[in-house]
Amino acid sequence: MPFPDLIANIASETLLFAVPLLLVALGGMFSWRGGIRNIALDGTMIIGALVASLLTSRFSDGTWATSHQIPAMLICVSAACAAGLLFSLLLGFAAIRLRADQNITGMSLNMLAPALAVVITWSLFNKGRFILTTTSFVGNRWQRIILGNSVVDPSAASAFLRAIFRNMYITTPLAILLLVGAILLYKSRFGLRLRACGENPEAAVAAGIRVNKMRWAGVLLSGALAGLGGFAFALAAGAGLQSTVAGYGFIALAVMVMGKQKPLPIAGFALLLGFFKVIGNYAGLLPFLPSFEGIKFNSWIYNTLPYIATLILLALFPKRRRAGLPYDKGAFPQRPIRTGPPLVEWPKPQGGLYDKLLR
Repeated sequence: MPFPDLIANIASETLLFAVPLLLVALGGMFSWRGGIRNIALDGTMIIGALVASLLTSRFSDGTWATSHQIPAMLICVSAACAAGLLFSLLLGFAAIRLRADQNITGMSLNMLAPALAVVITWSLFNKGRFILTTTSFVGNRWQRIILGNSVVDPSAASAFLRAIFRNMYITTPLAILLLVGAILLYKSRFGLRLRACGENPEAAVAAGIRVNKMRWAGVLLSGALAGLGGFAFALAAGAGLQSTVAGYGFIALAVMVMGKQKPLPIAGFALLLGFFKVIGNYAGLLPFLPSFEGIKFNSWIYNTLPYIATLILLALFPKRRRAGLPYDKGAFPQRPIRTGPPLVEWPKPQGGLYDKLLR
């Protein structure tokens, strides 16, 4: 493969695999900024990918989706967001309403999601995993926005851009728009109130903000974006849903933590880890990388790059803020009691009533 084509392929797939990380990490950002530690991003991705993949498979059986590409994909996107939003209601009910431990609740939902996906696929297809066939998912290609069709004018883009965006789905421009919207929302009145509810809920209450209402908004927005990210991952994987997203939800959680819950750093780390994901697929074509010929299953070594890179980057970029503490509007904040010496040493009175009190 010529080197320019190789670079274009790597850039194209990096963007393709960075989109689900960006979407899910942005969703986690809104939840964590509101004070709810959403560990259930991986499970929410599975549910969103499951519902959208089932709908995509149904559309692939007919001809309507081929002639109405954008409306069909928007329906699938809406279904993924709705599925993620409904699944996040469980987290919101447990964490906000019942004030349960958010870490345990999130991990429970992560274990529930793949089991629920297996049950649904068994009931529909009599098999434990649902895989979209090659002919319906790739051969038809109605899901892709290809430069040169009726959607995009090829004369408006260079050859390099056509190579990069040849595998672009509707989730890619949506992710870019949502990134811009997240930057604006982060600095808007809603964003400032949401961040206040996560950083100091007592002060937010004093300012007249309903903390639980804002936290519900953050959790539901997080679930919708995580469900959309699950669908984006199913499109990027190209083989449908296998009741798992390969731990991509946890990588997105790490992207959100490393980005310090800010949109632009999150986008940068999503592109970086998407690049490490793609390097494993093209390791054999890059001559400067070692081949590990004497090791059995050497092709799996580079597939672990995104996970190893995540661990290293987490060690280099630790989180700075806390989240996950339940808010009880009936409880008063506990102020620390000063045990050190007084700030000002006042002279002690002598004689009179003071001596009588000491006796």
